[in-house]
Amino acid sequence: MTIDHVDLARIDLNLLVALDALLAERSVTRAAARIGIGQSAMSSSLARLRATFGDELLTRAPEGMRATPRALALTEPVRTLLRQIQSLVRRDEAFDPRSVTRTFTIGLPDSTEVLLGPRLLAYLRRHAPGISLLLRSIDRIRILQELDADRVDLGIGTFSHGQTHHKQRLLYRDRYVCLFNADLIGVTPPISLEDYLRFPHVLTSLKETAHGVVDDALALLGLRRDLAVTTPRFLAVPFLVRSAPVLTTMQERLATLFAGTLGLAVSPAPVALDEVAISMLWHASYDDDPAHRWLRQTLLALADDEVQAA
Repeated sequence: MTIDHVDLARIDLNLLVALDALLAERSVTRAAARIGIGQSAMSSSLARLRATFGDELLTRAPEGMRATPRALALTEPVRTLLRQIQSLVRRDEAFDPRSVTRTFTIGLPDSTEVLLGPRLLAYLRRHAPGISLLLRSIDRIRILQELDADRVDLGIGTFSHGQTHHKQRLLYRDRYVCLFNADLIGVTPPISLEDYLRFPHVLTSLKETAHGVVDDALALLGLRRDLAVTTPRFLAVPFLVRSAPVLTTMQERLATLFAGTLGLAVSPAPVALDEVAISMLWHASYDDDPAHRWLRQTLLALADDEVQAA
């Protein structure tokens, strides 16, 4: 399509910045704060946007402002266009992690944070001291909404889905093992299936349901386990296991770390469980962002070092 420069020149492209903020925040006040202008200026921008697109774009609703179908259809194209413009402007700038100043918001479970967080922080302080991290606990469902709203720069965890505007890259794979206090349950590794079912379990579930991959595997054998505790916090589990005659099933790297720190025993799981894949997930509009790309490459290198050290 030939560009109509005269027609395009009549459009204030800064309105697209306002539109992106409005669609992300669904609030005139928050959108104004997001891009550093006054509320009245944002209200004026919304009025101009409505006139430009011939649509209300955002309407009042009990929960705030609701996007119209036309606005929802604009969300991804506008976000992608703004990122492309930003990348175009910055393309000739040499990226130097030692001099950049930026905060990355990363959504991840505490199990991944305790494994990768210390390595990443140490690396950043040595090689990119101007980069800071805002780490947030987030679940696999909400992460897509947070990425789309630009409230999270990167998600790390187990993701089985995404949309066409999301990018995903495997960080590492891990297997499940058992963790327990051998002195309290009187069993030494490897634990048998009989002992595995004889003692109650501690389950970590971010879904707030008392059901996990172990329960699915046992059901295939016509078996079930007893649960003593279900918690959404991975970091609480080893302390629960250390204090009582119970056991848990978790990722091997995390279990090995806890075992060495708290004097617990690790054993192969006596039931067949698929490996778990830990991946990065991000919005495609950040694909060519130099700082974002550097962060992803850094995480891949640190995860690879962790694999080799395991």
